[in-house]
Amino acid sequence: MADAPAPQQTSIFSFNAYAPAEIEEAIEKVGVTKANLPFIPCFMLGIVAGAGIGLGALYYSIVVSDATLNFGIARVLGGVVFSLGLAIVLVGGAELFTGDNLIVMAWASGRITALQVLRNWIIVYCGNFVGGAGLAILVLLSHHLDMNGGRIGLTMLNTAVAKISPDMVTLFFKGILCNLLVCLAVWLAAAGRSVIDKIIGLMLPISCFVAAGFEHSIANMYFLPVAWLMTVTGHVPAGFDASLITIPGIIYNLVPVTLGNIIGGAGLVGFTYWAIYHKGLGVRMSKP
Repeated sequence: MADAPAPQQTSIFSFNAYAPAEIEEAIEKVGVTKANLPFIPCFMLGIVAGAGIGLGALYYSIVVSDATLNFGIARVLGGVVFSLGLAIVLVGGAELFTGDNLIVMAWASGRITALQVLRNWIIVYCGNFVGGAGLAILVLLSHHLDMNGGRIGLTMLNTAVAKISPDMVTLFFKGILCNLLVCLAVWLAAAGRSVIDKIIGLMLPISCFVAAGFEHSIANMYFLPVAWLMTVTGHVPAGFDASLITIPGIIYNLVPVTLGNIIGGAGLVGFTYWAIYHKGLGVRMSKP
């Protein structure tokens, strides 16, 4: 009597990325969880994310303070290392305002209320500010800004001036383009099945927005407070006009950039992908 064929083994592992429809459903579910987080965990995870993005900004500043690098290489390489921030958020676990703009998908499906969306955004935004500004204080006290003959500190000052100099309309559109890319980075990372997949997926969109000089409200919660702290403590080079960087100047940047980030993330990415893969066109793509 012939032996019975051995049962086929089905692997639980797959090297295929998640399909877009699967990503949309996963982000909706995560959005429901985020919207229902209690205040203290939500706020503390916001602090972690703000500090994480600040560390990415710190890393970026080291690269662009090197005068031996040409413009393109410095910007692209700076953007690649800045990706550390979103890697900390997505892999390590934290709440980032710009990424949380995607919870509008859960709202659009009626799984959470508009009030829950606003609650999440406000708590996380405030937590992000505490994390970014808190890191700025630690960095100042560590004298990290004195590295490379003080060029890192000068880079921070020049970066801050460049952020508060444009008109508010320009800052608004820079904010839109920035969070378009950040939320695409979150989307691509969600397609990955491993830590390596996720990090590689997020790096190109993040390095693109940094290299292009677009405006990220949470990164600015590190860049601008560092520069302001330098001016109020007298850590500025001779000839630099410390009056250029003020608290009103910080607010002048953050207001239009934040609004632009919401349009770019919630509108251009969140609602677009929701319309395609949940309701609008009814597209349900199979796994590749």
